[in-house]
Amino acid sequence: MKTTLENAKERSHQDTVNVLQDLLEKNYDAEKGYKQAMQDAKNPALKNFLQQQALQRSNFATAIDKELHNLDEKPIEKGSIAGALHRAWIDIKSSVAGNEDEAVLEEVIRGEKSSVNEYQNVINNNTFLKPQINSLLKSQLNTIQDTLNHVKTLEDIA
Repeated sequence: MKTTLENAKERSHQDTVNVLQDLLEKNYDAEKGYKQAMQDAKNPALKNFLQQQALQRSNFATAIDKELHNLDEKPIEKGSIAGALHRAWIDIKSSVAGNEDEAVLEEVIRGEKSSVNEYQNVINNNTFLKPQINSLLKSQLNTIQDTLNHVKTLEDIA
């Protein structure tokens, strides 16, 4: 029979794993979304920016993957159905929009705002996260916020 402390540690471990798996899935979705947006974009500078963001999200996923391995857990290997549906929506929207690059940027902004909210919720509502995981997530959040600010400046090229 487990003690209260053992149960709490087990619950905290599982909660941490669930949070990281969810963020890992979201980063897979974001990476694929950026790659899809890159295909839809026309402006070379925008394509380059989107490629950089796809790489950044791949790096985020790798860092989260490493943390899951450190917890002796097997990371998920792909994104979500919701992410696939969102990418399909981006494809449809940009194909019917008069200015594809503007439509792509609008979706990037929407996606980044969603990521900021997701990370903020995780950081603010999961006090059980170990300091190194919390630090990693705060760093990723700061990068996403910087990206969101930068994307808003790219609207001029669309």
